[in-house]
This record gives sequence, structure tokens and C-alpha cells, in this order.
Amino acid sequence: MGAFETGNPTLSEKIFDKSLHETSNSFGVMSVRGTINKFGFLMLMVMSSAIYIWTIFPENPSTASTLMWVGAIGGLVMALVMMFKPTIAGYIAPAYAILEGFFIGGISAYFNSVFAKSYPNIIMNAVGLTMGVAIAMFLLYNFRIIKVTDKLRSIIVSATVGIGLFYLITWIFSLFGVDMGFAFGSGLLSIGISLFIVGIAAMNLLLDFDAIEKAAEMGAPKYMEWYGAFGLLVTIVWLYLEILKLLTKLNSRD
Repeated sequence: MGAFETGNPTLSEKIFDKSLHETSNSFGVMSVRGTINKFGFLMLMVMSSAIYIWTIFPENPSTASTLMWVGAIGGLVMALVMMFKPTIAGYIAPAYAILEGFFIGGISAYFNSVFAKSYPNIIMNAVGLTMGVAIAMFLLYNFRIIKVTDKLRSIIVSATVGIGLFYLITWIFSLFGVDMGFAFGSGLLSIGISLFIVGIAAMNLLLDFDAIEKAAEMGAPKYMEWYGAFGLLVTIVWLYLEILKLLTKLNSRD
């Protein structure tokens, strides 16, 4: 089992292994502190663009919706570019964060309007829970309360791949009009599935922290700080979306 194996495709062993062949004399050396600082900067970019979409949504929902889709598609393109060319992550990651903010802000504004009467604090609760889970996982990893062993890594990666296949299959079935209410409705089974996915998303943060720490220890080039921050952001966004989905299911129960 590779030291960098993770359920997050952006932080794969292949990408980090390739970066280790770059000369540190040319790029400098990656550090955990540098990665965290850059992650904080990317989060500010996400929050800024998300707040912008949030503020224009009430009066210009069509514009907000357009920017949301621009963010979704543009963010995916930027992510693919960085996965194939990590050396330019320092230039692309901030743009990715802004686009991801458009996407997150649009979705958040939409759900806020839908649940304005029945659950007016749904977005604040989703944000708070995401931050709480992320901090908790960091502390669990930092103090080695949970150790990232090969067995744990294998379980998390396998579960993440399974979740990806599950989403793909349900999407294909939905194209043919198959009712997938058991997975996306407000029933106990659907809520159980969401709880499981939230748990796996949270556990992926452990693998991300481990991959970043090991890459720094092995002397990965400086530009990988931006790439590591980008990979961590991908998991945080996934976690937020899954928590938001879980809260909508809980609120939709009779």
C-alpha cells in the first residue's frame, strides 16, 4: 500500500511521486505550514466568491444560477488541469477556489431559499458542522488518536471508490427514469446512506493530512504546497455538500 494512497484523486501517489523527481533547488521544498497557509488563502477565495453569489441571488437568481454552473464546470476544468500539471498549481489554484466559491455559493443560496421557512439556519448549520468535523479530524490526526495505517487507508479508499460507483450507477438509472428515492429521499435508509458518506468524506481528511505530511517529509518541491492545499479543499467541499444534503433529508422527514 503506497504511503500517499488516498480516496482523493487529486492527492494520488502518482502525482506526489512524480513531484519528488523535481529538483528542490529549482522550486524550494514543501512544508506542512506552507500548505496550511495556502489552504487558508484558498478558503478565503472560496468564501469571498460564495458570499458574492449569496448576496446577488435574491434579486438576480438567473445570474447567480449562471455563475454557479460556470463555477461547477470551470472548477472541474481547473482541477483536471492541475492534476495533469501540478507545477502550475500556484497560478490555477486561486482561480479554482473562486470558481468553487461560485458553485458553493449558488447551491447554498438555493437551499437557503427552499428551506427559508422550515429550516432558516440550514446553511449556517452546514458550514458550522463542516468546520467542526474538519477541526476534529485534524486534531485526531495531529495527536495520533487515529493513526493512518495501511489497513485504514485501504478501507477508506475502497469505500470512497464504492461511493463514486454508487453515484455513477444511480445517475445512469435516473437517466432512464428509474426511481432512486431510497438513496435520495428522506427515508431512514437514505439518511443512513448519507451518514455513511459523510463519515467517509471526513475520514478522507485523515488521508489528505497524511499525504501532505509525508510529501513534506520526503522533500516534495515547493509548488506542491499549492497542490496539497487544492487537494484538501476538494475534500472539504465534498464534505460540506454531503452534510448539506444530510440536513435537507433530516428536515424533509414528516
